[in-house]
Amino acid sequence: MKLAIASGKGGTGKTTFSVNLARVFGAPVQLLDCDVEEPNAHLFLNGTNLHTETVSIPVPEVDEARCDGCGECGRFCQYKAIVAIKTAPLIFPELCHGCGGCAKVCPRHAIREINHPIGVIETSERGQITLIQGRLDIGIAMAPPLIRAVKKRLRSGMPAILDAPPGTSCPVIATLRDVDYALLVTEPTPFGLHDLKLAVEMIRELGIPFGVGVNRYGVGDERVHEFCAAENIPVLLELPDDRRIAEAYSRGELIVDALPEYRASFLNLLKKIGFFENHPSR
Repeated sequence: MKLAIASGKGGTGKTTFSVNLARVFGAPVQLLDCDVEEPNAHLFLNGTNLHTETVSIPVPEVDEARCDGCGECGRFCQYKAIVAIKTAPLIFPELCHGCGGCAKVCPRHAIREINHPIGVIETSERGQITLIQGRLDIGIAMAPPLIRAVKKRLRSGMPAILDAPPGTSCPVIATLRDVDYALLVTEPTPFGLHDLKLAVEMIRELGIPFGVGVNRYGVGDERVHEFCAAENIPVLLELPDDRRIAEAYSRGELIVDALPEYRASFLNLLKKIGFFENHPSR
């Protein structure tokens, strides 16, 4: 099973939920940190590094000796990553999605593809948790290609928890594709409710089963719960506004290790989602 932890806004506690759910799983599990612009799951796991690999996407390079400036490549590119106006094309690698279409439509075969590094994938282990995280290079505008590369490292048949980027834009969609269930983490505040509504709209459009986890419960009001009740959305876990949790977080400690009384809450969350249905030993 693949479980994605997402939210409509940053700072709600996605990583808190992700790393603690992985910790209590009690069997080999993969944790994918798909928030490639600012990955932070490693801060709480302190695992042993296994390997680091560079990820690149193919971008066009033009042979000006062959190019006649016909402009077919520019007309084909929907992202304006290559532009030709009666001259040799100008290439903007930061806009390129690496589809290779410009090279295919070039009638003079004047375009070839070269590798353009966009980031790295770091793999580490702590106990039974395998952490696979992407780290986007500074100045790279597009996260989805690196997120897709992270997801390609998934081991078939091994359960996985995916820590998604915040929001409802393309990086989140890239993370959520092909997952079995999504947990939307929110907070009981007006901002939390506003962005939860956006996330619910997105997840329903994708047709993915989902539930809600409320972090820092008690700090705000009941409008998040009222919304979930009205929309028939299950609230699967309420993590209270406990100062001890914040203190453990600030030290880089897992909640379930620093405060063992919370282990049952995270285990029950996994059971409600059905994460153990294919693992009867659990």
